[in-house]
Amino acid sequence: MANWIKAEVIENRRWNKDLFSLILHADVDPFTAGQFTKLGVEIDGKIIQRAYSFVNPPGAKHLEIYATRVQDGLLSPRLHALESGDSILITKESSGFFTLDEVPQSEHLWLLSTGTAIGPYLSILREEAVWQRFRKVVLVHAVRFSADLSYQAEINELQQKRSDQIIVQPFVSREPTMGALSGRITHALEDGLLERAVGLKLTPEKSQVMLCGNPQMVKDVRALLLEKGLEKNLRKKPGHITTEQYW
Repeated sequence: MANWIKAEVIENRRWNKDLFSLILHADVDPFTAGQFTKLGVEIDGKIIQRAYSFVNPPGAKHLEIYATRVQDGLLSPRLHALESGDSILITKESSGFFTLDEVPQSEHLWLLSTGTAIGPYLSILREEAVWQRFRKVVLVHAVRFSADLSYQAEINELQQKRSDQIIVQPFVSREPTMGALSGRITHALEDGLLERAVGLKLTPEKSQVMLCGNPQMVKDVRALLLEKGLEKNLRKKPGHITTEQYW
């Protein structure tokens, strides 16, 4: 059974009409970057809940959750409507194994995401461990429209601070956007466009890949990576591909 506690809403940061980030204060247990919590709202005596990854790094003053409003959803429209001073339910404990300590050592770390699944990567990238372990970090964020490219200020700050290590490559599938590749991650992997754009090769010898987002993207990209000789990462048999299904 989940151990639910109250979280106070400090701010609801709305990026566009559907994407938003909740800044929360709650006395949760310590967590590891990349892990997720659950948010809940009690409706008719039942807690409607969903898992969300932390965007903030461990030890931050406030918790941060990145989410999208699903128009006919039970929970997300209620979360989207929250304002400063409101309260919601959050689990005291966090869960999940989509963390850096589950990823084997290598030279390059590729972080591939769609939509709000960039959240756990932002948590990971705001800790020192990733920069100490990998020579290059490639952050790929795929969205439909340029307005969906949230957290640009935070990403720009990372680029300025870690200019010699981080490579950021956005994808925008439904409109031309300066600095972004068009289409989908899968197509750019098939024809080599992604590797050419970032200037690195995806190889078993030098690459670790974390995949988070749309389940179909995760499935398709994993299949393409297997064709390149990379293998699924398992505790009993370390490989190169670590995945998280985001819904």
